[in-house]
Amino acid sequence: MTQDRLILDYVFDHHAGHPQKVFLTQPVGGGKVIDYSWDDVVGQASRMASHLRAQGLEPGSRIAILSKNCAHFIIAELAIWMAGGTTVAIFPTETAEIVRYVLEDSDARLLFVGKLDLWPQQASAVPPGMPCIALPLAPPTQFETWDAIVARTEPLPQRPRRSPDDLAMLIYTSGSTGEPKGVMLTFAAVTRAAEGIVNHTKSLIGEAGESRVLSYLPLAHSFERAWIEASALIDGDTHVFFADSLETFIDDLKRARPTTFISVPRLWLKFQQGVFAKMPPHKLDRLLRIPLIGRLVGRKILKGLGLDQVRRAGSGSAPIPAELIQWYRRLGLNLVEGYGMTEDFAYSHSTSVEHNAPGYVGVPLPGVQVRLSDEGEILIKSPGQFCGYHKRPDLNAQCFTADGFFRTGDQGERSADGLLRVTGRVKEPFKTAKGEYVAPAPIENRINAHPMVELSLVSGVGQSAPYAMVVLAEDLRARISSAATRSQVQEQLSQLLQDVNRELAAPQRLGMIVVASEPWSIENGLLTPTMKIRRSRIEAAVATQVENWYAAGGVVHWA
Repeated sequence: MTQDRLILDYVFDHHAGHPQKVFLTQPVGGGKVIDYSWDDVVGQASRMASHLRAQGLEPGSRIAILSKNCAHFIIAELAIWMAGGTTVAIFPTETAEIVRYVLEDSDARLLFVGKLDLWPQQASAVPPGMPCIALPLAPPTQFETWDAIVARTEPLPQRPRRSPDDLAMLIYTSGSTGEPKGVMLTFAAVTRAAEGIVNHTKSLIGEAGESRVLSYLPLAHSFERAWIEASALIDGDTHVFFADSLETFIDDLKRARPTTFISVPRLWLKFQQGVFAKMPPHKLDRLLRIPLIGRLVGRKILKGLGLDQVRRAGSGSAPIPAELIQWYRRLGLNLVEGYGMTEDFAYSHSTSVEHNAPGYVGVPLPGVQVRLSDEGEILIKSPGQFCGYHKRPDLNAQCFTADGFFRTGDQGERSADGLLRVTGRVKEPFKTAKGEYVAPAPIENRINAHPMVELSLVSGVGQSAPYAMVVLAEDLRARISSAATRSQVQEQLSQLLQDVNRELAAPQRLGMIVVASEPWSIENGLLTPTMKIRRSRIEAAVATQVENWYAAGGVVHWA
């Protein structure tokens, strides 16, 4: 690897080497798509960069993007980099309050508005007088359009270069534990991490043929930004497809027929529940046990999901039950778990051919150093490491060890052969009334493995025993109005409680299971934009009911 070659250098080299090769495929509704070659991508980005420079923006200016995943998110990011700026991407599902906070905290000088569902609610967050540009597929606005600017603007006269220490991105964390923080990532960090991802992936699945990926997890998050966008910009042989909408997702998957597919635990679980809705788990299990028939059934299921061409499937962003990984592997999908953070540009741990035990997040990726503190906290030093939090010198002083390791805030343990298991957050364990500490994440993982559960949260600070709150699987929620179904669910949850408690030490055992009154979602603020539970908000929402549940007795309650 050439250490002075940065991500923009790769982009210009791909353009020079195969300008007509299709890089991005964007659905535009009605089953139609637009293909963008490297020539289209670099040409449009260069013209927009020329326009940005003409606005008098100083080098390093923060330029924001508020958009769902689309081809012009990536093209706009390239334009920002070519113009000498730093990208600030905002989650497209954020409230106006958070959009305003990010724009103000980042000192954004201009905003690209792209494909959005919530723009009428978010528009008021844009400060008066802030220049805005509407990307293709943006909702109706009064802003000047990308296409109009590109049509009248000449490209940059020469290939721009960036310094390794220039800031490429400010990525704002999704705020599962409080106010979002701006993570500062340099071009060196972004490039070295993306190079590592490309090399790691090719070591596992080989280099033959074009790679295909579907971009649908939020590009404002480091997971998708690193493992899909940045790695595709480095690789040059990856064809990136985009999803049009939730309703067309399976069709979009089948169009892309990805060779690599990454997702988050909640979506892997929803795929499984969709399969179970068509075939009961016990029947599927019986068929998968028959050697020849099992392979045919597995292949048919994967084809129905659009995953039959996948050579490597990954899960990240949150813990995934080991049982769920094993289930997909029985279907013939090589599903593996990885581990990374925004602060290391998602470049930390992944499984290898030799090290792929379910329940572990793998071994350190090349160049990554890891150790555990005396308290069991995971400490990481990565090529993708950030250079600090924006405007937060207080946090910067706290989050690094004296020798430069990042304090992740996660607890873990390592096997004799170097595999890492993440066991929870350092600050998540809570005390019951008996003075015993309970770590919620491992218990939640056991509960989430059950096919009738979509998500769970374990709590019970100061109570006689912890309790679990669960969101039932979507198909169950649709049928729960029936008294007979409710009784059956209650019986199954009671059995689940017994099964989980059998595997736990006495102080960790659950006193009851509570069924959530509504699904937890991004829209109601109980999930982050990357589908992690907002623990404190969920606990606060039911705080007035907890004492009544304990006083009523019984092992299953309905919130």
